[in-house]
Amino acid sequence: MSHWLKVKRLIWARRTKPVWLSKELNHGIENCKTNLPGLEKKSNTGGRNNLGRITTRHIGGGHKQHYRLVDFKRVKDGIPATVERIEYDPNRTAHIALIMYADGERAYILAPRGVVPGQVVLSGVEAPIRAGNCLPMRNIPIGSTIHAVELKPGKGAQIARSAGAAVQLVAREGAYVTLRLRSGETRKVLAECRATLGEVSNHEHSLRSLGKAGATRWRGIRPTVRGVVMNPVDHPHGGGEGRTSGGRHPVTPWGVPTKGYKTRTNKRTDKLIVRRRSK
Repeated sequence: MSHWLKVKRLIWARRTKPVWLSKELNHGIENCKTNLPGLEKKSNTGGRNNLGRITTRHIGGGHKQHYRLVDFKRVKDGIPATVERIEYDPNRTAHIALIMYADGERAYILAPRGVVPGQVVLSGVEAPIRAGNCLPMRNIPIGSTIHAVELKPGKGAQIARSAGAAVQLVAREGAYVTLRLRSGETRKVLAECRATLGEVSNHEHSLRSLGKAGATRWRGIRPTVRGVVMNPVDHPHGGGEGRTSGGRHPVTPWGVPTKGYKTRTNKRTDKLIVRRRSK
């Protein structure tokens, strides 16, 4: 092989090498290096239950992690808390904020977009309308952007907790408020439920390119094998000599139809959904 061909191949390899934007996307984000009360040991299950059987596929390996106990209830009303720093959390796509209350207690909360160290956040009905403050939705103005929304009073946030997530409060009627979710769904929630003003931080998370398969393995995610390349004993699409279409509509490994088949079973809350999510 000539020297020019070697150089040409090297240039092409460098040109197609993936680029990671870790510094730009994580600018100002710290790693937890202290032994805080909000840290707990986290054991890897490999997707197995107590009998050793795989109950969740594609889980295993990955870097060892500590779980950060995030306060999703925000029930310390009337006590101002100062944001000490914004931290990276390996257990979720959003960043978390370490806050210190005026009484000396520390806690983790989801970091709202735009909240910086030194800023003061507050919970309760008297909290001002500012990003990072948590209060019942009956006290939040209509049209506000909120996140970390409760579905049951006192249970803790369940809606809009991932990176960049947000919900819009569009109406208030009686004991309920109406929310418009990013999925297009419009639903009612009790007005006594709490929510945090603003949207969740790390909104550029979806722009990140992991760059290589190994980065996915670092996160504890194992490869996904297509059913059509399996044996018939392992998947309904398996078997056949050579490439086959399967001869049936796409299904899961357990025979449940995919591609638009509705699997929602919680009919009890159907009355609270004003409009279904858009496809």
